[in-house]
Formats: sequence, C-alpha cells, structure tokens
Amino acid sequence: MEFTVKQIADMIGAEVEGNPDAIISKFSKIDAGEAQGLSFLANPKYTPHIYTTKATAVLVDKNFVATQSVSCTLIRIENPYLAFAQLMTLAQQKQLKSGISSHAAIAKGVKMGKDVYIGDFVSIAEGVVLGDRVQIYPHTYIGENVTIGNDTTLYSGVKIYHSCVIGNHCTLQAGAIIGTDGFGFAPQSDHQYTKIPQLGNVVIEDNVDIGAHTCIDRSTLGSTIIRKGVKLCNFIQVAHNCEIGENTVMAAMCGIAGSTKIGKNCVFGGQVGVNWHLTIGDNVQVGAQSAVNNSFKDNSVVLGTPAFEAADCIKSYAIFKHLPSIVNRIRDLEAKIK
Repeated sequence: MEFTVKQIADMIGAEVEGNPDAIISKFSKIDAGEAQGLSFLANPKYTPHIYTTKATAVLVDKNFVATQSVSCTLIRIENPYLAFAQLMTLAQQKQLKSGISSHAAIAKGVKMGKDVYIGDFVSIAEGVVLGDRVQIYPHTYIGENVTIGNDTTLYSGVKIYHSCVIGNHCTLQAGAIIGTDGFGFAPQSDHQYTKIPQLGNVVIEDNVDIGAHTCIDRSTLGSTIIRKGVKLCNFIQVAHNCEIGENTVMAAMCGIAGSTKIGKNCVFGGQVGVNWHLTIGDNVQVGAQSAVNNSFKDNSVVLGTPAFEAADCIKSYAIFKHLPSIVNRIRDLEAKIK
C-alpha cells in the first residue's frame, strides 16, 4: 500500500488541509503514529494526541477546529471513523489469497467460483457450492450441501455443518461453528431424555460477521436465521429456531435461548442472556449482563437482572446500594419506638 494523501482523499470524497503529495504507506494509531502513517480522530478523548502525533496524515471531522499548531496533514470528512474503516477494508481486499492447497481434501463435484483460496487441511464435502473470491483458511470443515456466497472469508478452524447457507461478504472468525444440533431433548417418565432430531439448517444472510468460537445451532425444523448486517462478537451462543434481525449487534458472551425472535437494529451489551420463546422488537438496547426474561417492544432500553426499563433500573439500583444504611436506620427507629 502506497498512496498520496490526495489519492486517499479522492477515494473517500474528503478535503485536504496540508500537503496533498505526502506519501501514506501504513495505518497507525493517533497516539503512536509514525512517518507515512494514516490515523484518525473520532473520539474527543484523543484530541490532545493530534498535536503530538508523528502520523503523516489524520482523518478528522469536517468541523474540527485546532487550538494549537498541527504538524500532520488533515483529511477532513463527515465521519472519520467510518472512512478509516473503509480505507482499511480497501487495503485488505488487495491482499486476498488465491490458490488451492494440495493438502486440502475436496470432494468430487464441489462447485467453485473464481479466485477461491483453500488452505492446508481444509475438508470440503460433497454438494458444496463456493462463490467467487471465497477465502477458506487451514483446518476448516465444510459439510455436505453447504452454500457459501461471494467474498466470504472463513478463518482457521471454522466448522459449517451440512445444508447451511452463508451469504455474500460474510466473515467467520476462527473456531466459529455453524449448524450444530439444537439443544432438543424430550423428557421420559424415567427421568431420562430422548434426543429430538434437528432437521433444519442455519441461514446467514449477506454482510454478517461472526466472532471467534461463536456457535449457531441449526433449527429443529425450518431455519435458524441471521439476517443481513448482523455483527456477533466472540463466544456467543444462538440456539435453535432463533431469528436475529437486520443490523443487530451483540457484544461477547451473549446467550440467546431457543425460538427467540430479535428485531432489527438492536444493540446487546456483553454477557446478556435471553430466555426462550421471547420476541424482542426493533431498535432495542440491552445493557451488559442483563437477564432478559420477558418480551420487549420496539425502542425499549432495558437493563438489569431481570431486565426492565433502564431508567427505572438505575433508580432502583440507587436505592439498592443504600440498603444496608437504610436497614440500620430502620433498626434504630424500631429500638427508639420500643
């Protein structure tokens, strides 16, 4: 990667303030910038670093006003954080791998698009369809009749069970497992359990990111569905027959129990647990470590264990943390009354 500041600005529709001919060859953090590095300023907390950074150029908001002299070149754009992400994506695309390892085990009849990369010790079963520019890193397993769309990347150790569907422009981080059996067991009179066959699959739509060691169970019947634009962090469990709506994001270690429907544009903090057979509306925000035991309507903001409206939860916690002193006061009053 080597571009002038002007070339980068033209790519993203930005304005240059400083040297348009300066060379950029790498990305760098604003607090540890280096020559020929490109950084960004989006969080006001990091503003002091723009006056000391050694980065050659920094993406800033169009309305940024410097209060001291700035030695780096400024690239002004409406959303510097998004622009920085877009530029890193463009740089990454130029580094796509291609070719098929002689150590891969690929069944006869597997259909592949152009410029596919398949690494060492990958196992691909019969009936698999791979789109263009699919990247499959070493030690990955793809089961029978799986379909994977264009420009999707599976990192090392990903496992995709039979008949699952992965869309275009998806990324599955190392160790993610798609299509495991759902937790379905019928209790018997002797306290033992009979396993319920899980005959469905998992459908992951376009532009979905799945974090490392995240598991998504196949449905009993029909499909477990992850809608387009969903972003799941590491160590997340999505149980059978769930549906997660478009552009919903979840931080690490969330657990979603079976047959729960989650709407679009929701935000879940880390370690959120959601009970089964619930319906969560659109644009719902759930605070970290909340236990969701009830359904919630669109635009709800909830927090706590069990989760309820965040404003009420915060007020309740303000009282809860003073309970020991309140109890002592009550005991003192009781003693005086006696």
